[in-house]
Amino acid sequence: MALRIEQDRARFRQIIRGKVRQNLRKYIAKGELIGRQGKDVVTVPLPEIHLPRFRFDPKQQQGVGRGKGQPGDPLSPGEEEEGEGTGEAGDRPGEHVLEEELTIAELAEILGEELALPRIEPRGRHEIRSSKYKLTSVRRTGPESLRHFKRTFKEALKRQIASGLYDPRRPLIVPVRQDKRYRSWKHTTEPFSAAVILYMMDVSGSMGDEQKEIVRIESFWIDTWLRSQYQGLVSRYVIHDATAREVDRDTFFRTKESGGTIISSAYKLALEILEADYPSSEWNVYLLHFSDGDNWSSEDSGECVKLLRDELLPRANLFGYGQVRSPYGSGQFIKDLREAFDGDERVALSEIEDRDGIVGSIQDFLGKGR
Repeated sequence: MALRIEQDRARFRQIIRGKVRQNLRKYIAKGELIGRQGKDVVTVPLPEIHLPRFRFDPKQQQGVGRGKGQPGDPLSPGEEEEGEGTGEAGDRPGEHVLEEELTIAELAEILGEELALPRIEPRGRHEIRSSKYKLTSVRRTGPESLRHFKRTFKEALKRQIASGLYDPRRPLIVPVRQDKRYRSWKHTTEPFSAAVILYMMDVSGSMGDEQKEIVRIESFWIDTWLRSQYQGLVSRYVIHDATAREVDRDTFFRTKESGGTIISSAYKLALEILEADYPSSEWNVYLLHFSDGDNWSSEDSGECVKLLRDELLPRANLFGYGQVRSPYGSGQFIKDLREAFDGDERVALSEIEDRDGIVGSIQDFLGKGR
């Protein structure tokens, strides 16, 4: 019975995954999964899916098929055709949206399948190693909590057969001390692919709340995918207008300034952070910059290109620039980057018109598998 229940539950989970995959683009565009994230799970709103179960009538009323009535009559008193809007207020609950939990790993897997994202190939040099202890062998001594029952039983059986004490008519096996075997662990070290993702965003007056919401939604999904590819992922945040500073995640998405825009200030701060904390020989580095494309001058755009080519790109797996459409931005910066880095596999450029463009932007950034 328990096995049947587990099979039913597994089928129900497959239905859930199918519904999430079917509506993934809608969830991404509307940001319905953002803000529902727990430590390791995300709550997904799924209407009209119910796990089958018995329901009992608390009022002891007659059920379907009993009592007065004719075929076609409403099942509940006062029930009218859908959409007419007539009838008095009732005291019965309506249909509720089912909230089902998915782990971050499941969500990343669905994202990768739906968007056909390739697995990321980490950079070849990894100096960071992690220690692991695995129960891989058996020995004669150890704590009783690690006693290997099958090996102990086998040793006792072999001893009794060899000594002539085994009676097949009364197959009683009694292990003694010399028969006991215990699981033993082995210490191993494995390469640990560490990654850092450095988000940079223009917070000048031309970047409004809707533009920042688009960045927030997209960064959640990019984080979700990268965490499925690396055992360790560190996220850092830099905001800039005419100057740049590092902030926490909450400040990153809530700050709004009214000053001008000097993009090179963010790139210089990003270089300082990488030089101080994340050597490229040990870390996989991802740089993502979001802006409306408005920069103070063409001279500063040239400075940005120089910083990218000479300092940042040699340290990074990927540099991604997402230009969010704004009624106040000029949109020139992405044109400067296209001209300077045309054909460079380390650079991914994306124009995000609105929330519906988030999915395409994610594919632009992660579709290269870097």
